[in-house]
Amino acid sequence: MQVPPPGWKLPDLRIDRDGEWYDEGIQVTHPGILANLRSNLKKDTDGYFIQTRVRIPVTVDDVPWVVTRIERRGEALHATLNDGTEERVDPVSIRLGPGEVPYCAVKAGTFEARFSRAATFQLLALAEYDEASGRGALRLGGREYPLARAS
Repeated sequence: MQVPPPGWKLPDLRIDRDGEWYDEGIQVTHPGILANLRSNLKKDTDGYFIQTRVRIPVTVDDVPWVVTRIERRGEALHATLNDGTEERVDPVSIRLGPGEVPYCAVKAGTFEARFSRAATFQLLALAEYDEASGRGALRLGGREYPLARAS
């Protein structure tokens, strides 16, 4: 691992549960800086980081991305993420986490995103729910995708 130059301290970067970035406990709000941080975020077996001349660890409270909107377009699901990007969501990647909060794969499957409360309600409006079994499912493209806790 590379060490910072003398006199230089590694930033203390953190992404909170809502996908907001912080440096030394102060929220990062500058659009250009946020775009740079988000586009350079990586993950490996040691965790999340940004690689410059040195590896800068990033503490992530839950997951780095938040689905702020989900909608059906034809037979596909499309999500808007907290960075303003839109992408197609593979319904196979949707899982329910603690508290029945949905998550899905984003950024070409590299990361996971948590659904915001609004996006969760949008997802539930797209699903069919069976009162008798207590199970929900999405039906897209002639297939059924159960909404269930990942094992």
